[in-house]
Amino acid sequence: MNLKENVFEGLRSIKSNLLRTILTALIISLGITSLVGILTAIDGIQSSVDNSFSGLGANSFDIRNRAAMQIRREGQREKKFKNIDYRQAYRYKVFFKEKGNVSLKTNVSFNAIAKYLSKKTNPNSRLMAIDDNFLDMKGYKISMGRSFSTNEYTNANNVCILGVDVIDQLFEKENPINKEIIVSGLKMKVVGILSKKGNMMGGGDDRVIMVPLETGRKMAVGRQLNFDITTSTLRIVNFDDFMEEARGIMRKVRMDPIGGNDSFSIDRSDSIAKSFESITSTLRVGGFVIGFITLLGAAIALMNIMMVSVSERTREIGIRKSLGATPARILQQFLIEAIVICLIGGIGGIMMAIPIGNLIASGISSGKASFIIPWLWMTIGIIICILVGLFSGIYPAYKASEMDPVEALRYE
Repeated sequence: MNLKENVFEGLRSIKSNLLRTILTALIISLGITSLVGILTAIDGIQSSVDNSFSGLGANSFDIRNRAAMQIRREGQREKKFKNIDYRQAYRYKVFFKEKGNVSLKTNVSFNAIAKYLSKKTNPNSRLMAIDDNFLDMKGYKISMGRSFSTNEYTNANNVCILGVDVIDQLFEKENPINKEIIVSGLKMKVVGILSKKGNMMGGGDDRVIMVPLETGRKMAVGRQLNFDITTSTLRIVNFDDFMEEARGIMRKVRMDPIGGNDSFSIDRSDSIAKSFESITSTLRVGGFVIGFITLLGAAIALMNIMMVSVSERTREIGIRKSLGATPARILQQFLIEAIVICLIGGIGGIMMAIPIGNLIASGISSGKASFIIPWLWMTIGIIICILVGLFSGIYPAYKASEMDPVEALRYE
């Protein structure tokens, strides 16, 4: 018996026990589905994070107020830092505008309520005051209407741009452009609608009401606002030096003492994406372990099926040995059967894993994940199927190859 005959004989044996083959392959396919599906979902979530930050550019960073130091030593009070106020943020923008693009933003309220006629939003909308550079630098797009004009930024006009979640709560089938709503007791004219942005934490970027910076300051009269600063450039080769220069200017603006800590934090826009990438690497290891455990159970089930197959075909093995089949050929035949069953299950599992994994990623990332064809995980899945087939079939195949042909022919 040559290799070709062994392959065809293995396929005939699989066909003659079709129901058992299907059930065994189904066990393997579930294991491959869990392995490839989890890894595909993780890759999809990572693509969502990459898509979220792709519009910001690599050469940008944010300057924010530094949180209070929580560590208390020997009864010392925790260090608290003053907010970055408008005067400081504006001075930084003036100092740095020749070196890069600077945008200012402040959150006027995190629980704003917008009203239109008899409808109103839940008290979880974010009222944000922005300058003329903010939308472009943070990757926001206008899907309907327009952005704020120069006069509206300068004159603190009562105009606003709404996120899609706010639109859904206030306007059902009505065109919101040029309609007037009430936000924090002030009439605002809707001039634009933001494209759906989504958010890994549940869509917070779509529950937003944007107003011109001076309008936000007017609405927060009597309260001190905390300003965030975004800086970007396309011309600087050494970005770290560019950030250090910005840090030096901000320390001067904030009048931080020489040798003291910064009273603000400065973070690259892609730092969150890079941090999440390290998290997804850990998740991939966890997903691989879960899939491996599932496949181990499938391998044990396949080994049991192969042991039953060897017992059922004892007389057949005896006949083949009496006709000259060597132990190596018998071993080869049963290994081929195990590997083919695993490959059938593996291909079926991959076909199920791709849509399932992408569906999970799309659900978690609010539809921002790209559709992933995981060629690497598909290849690894096929290789694992072959290894599982070898692992599951080696002992039954060895047992079959070592049978005494005389005793095998006597088997009833």
